[in-house]
Amino acid sequence: QVQLVESGGGLVQAGGSLRLSCAASGRTFSSYAMGWFRQAPGKEREFVATIGWSGGSIYYADSVKGRFTISRDNAKNTVYLQMNSLKPEDTAVYYCAAKRSTAWIILAREYDYWGQGTQVTVCS
Repeated sequence: QVQLVESGGGLVQAGGSLRLSCAASGRTFSSYAMGWFRQAPGKEREFVATIGWSGGSIYYADSVKGRFTISRDNAKNTVYLQMNSLKPEDTAVYYCAAKRSTAWIILAREYDYWGQGTQVTVCS
């Protein structure tokens, strides 16, 4: 079993930055594709970004491209989401997800493991 724990969320002003972290248990972290998703009140879960097991395959949602950066440190069993130029519409609970895969995955239903989520609130 893989356990994921997100951290780094909080309240930030529009235009500000936050860095989210997702710590994964287990020694097989490097074999997993990782993804970030978000869910705002009253809305369905939305894809944000994904990164392959090697870190060389990355894909972003159009809504965050150019503002967010996903990265991973396999030695620390951790994936990061650097969020810059934050907008009020970025407000949501952010979740990380994992699946053993050779490439990134953008469909939420394909992921096997999920964290508990961390709240990001952007005020204008």
